[in-house]
Amino acid sequence: MSIPRRTLIRVLGGSALALPVLGGAASWAGHRVDTWGKVSFDRPLDVPPLAPSRVDGQGQRVFDLTIAAGRTEFTPGRPSATWGVNGGHLGPTLRARRGEKVRINVDNRLPEATSLHWHGMHLPPSMDGGPHQMIEPGTTWSPFWTVRQQAATLWYHPHPHGRTAQHVYRGVAGMFLIDDDAAPHELPHAYGIDDIPLIVQDRRLPGGVLDPDEPMAGTTGFLGDRILVNGTLGPYLDVRSQRVRLRLLNGSNARVFRFHLADHRAFELVATDGGLLPAPHTTDHVQLSPGERAEIVVTLTPGERAVLRSSDPDTGAGFVQRDGGEDRFDVLQLRAAATLASSARLPARLADVPRIPAHTADDRRVFELAEHTINGRRMSPDRIDLTVRKDTTEIWEVHSGDGTLHSFHVHDVHFQVLTVDGRTPPAHLAGWKDTVLLPPGTSMRLIMRFADYADPGSPYMYHCHMLYHEDRGMMGRFMVVEAGGRPDPPAAHHSGHH
Repeated sequence: MSIPRRTLIRVLGGSALALPVLGGAASWAGHRVDTWGKVSFDRPLDVPPLAPSRVDGQGQRVFDLTIAAGRTEFTPGRPSATWGVNGGHLGPTLRARRGEKVRINVDNRLPEATSLHWHGMHLPPSMDGGPHQMIEPGTTWSPFWTVRQQAATLWYHPHPHGRTAQHVYRGVAGMFLIDDDAAPHELPHAYGIDDIPLIVQDRRLPGGVLDPDEPMAGTTGFLGDRILVNGTLGPYLDVRSQRVRLRLLNGSNARVFRFHLADHRAFELVATDGGLLPAPHTTDHVQLSPGERAEIVVTLTPGERAVLRSSDPDTGAGFVQRDGGEDRFDVLQLRAAATLASSARLPARLADVPRIPAHTADDRRVFELAEHTINGRRMSPDRIDLTVRKDTTEIWEVHSGDGTLHSFHVHDVHFQVLTVDGRTPPAHLAGWKDTVLLPPGTSMRLIMRFADYADPGSPYMYHCHMLYHEDRGMMGRFMVVEAGGRPDPPAAHHSGHH
């Protein structure tokens, strides 16, 4: 059972504030970050362009992406060395439809090898872009697959083992949107007008300049003191419709955000990682750990200015670390026009999310995340940690066991949360997920089905999405094989079959 930070501080009489932390992370004493009311919101939000594409002779929608170094002015007149995709920083938004065949040509023009992982995508392991699929400098990788999932907000980012934190920090990331004819037409859907991608990342900008070699260490990982949204510092968004759909992505290395409006008004949560919820969930906040996504619909009145903020994330962390749980940020200002176009009312039902009954599970596994390991082992490129049979259902029980904040991400599949510490999960965990936050001492039971793809020669990954933890080895590799495929290798037994 985790003890809230404030309780620990009370019990220890404030002595917790003097405890040291690791790496570049600041100590608690005097280092709480608070930008409420201090952001000028003087730059229009940059909305990533939709990536151009073409349909080839095989009927594939083809995208061309180039990863390269560039320069970006986060503050006027102060260029920073950055990396980006088809530009100096971040990348375009890819968009494809359910049932469509896609091919993506990824050209690496960086001075070092990297990879590109399609986070949240259901696809063959050979196309996944994990750390075993590096793209050497001067070469092109061209994965292809058929989109087999419902409407969702996904994203792409590098996945080189030991260097993911640095590559993401320098700017290689972008969104990948899946469209589906079954999605309700009442949802705002005009990209860049009332349907807005928001890639939220914390950074440090000493003198207004990003240091591309900023230390990624710290008990939790890198924590910055400035917020970029789509690479924009101090952004505002002009809104011309009554309702606006914000596709939130926590693209940070380690920071947890708890987003809310400054006046704590209610909004509608309509989707999480894997797509639409069964119905809109009315709430006044949504919490996201690195890699998690959420879609919210905010209702505005003519002429008002509303500020999206983050504060008081429920990290549950102990007193031995700084995890950003005390920090407060102004993130984005929404500027409503004097006259707003009317927006459709949201439907009562959004999507069918059939529950996977726990009794249908074919296997159960336990994973403990602690000390940069999963079940006591660091990731090895020479080991397959577990083997899963295609067309089977499994329950994975994940546990944060070392007093440190963790998260858990599984490649290829989306899962449903059965329980959180033995209790029914809250409403925001009622949909499909691929990443969950694990505060210290937390246990979650996740149920997932492995379908469509089996390949005894290519693994998928599961790992902590706190990027420093991932880079230090908190990651495992799993194979999906046909029903008659080879059994678990000896190295897999640590996965904790129950």
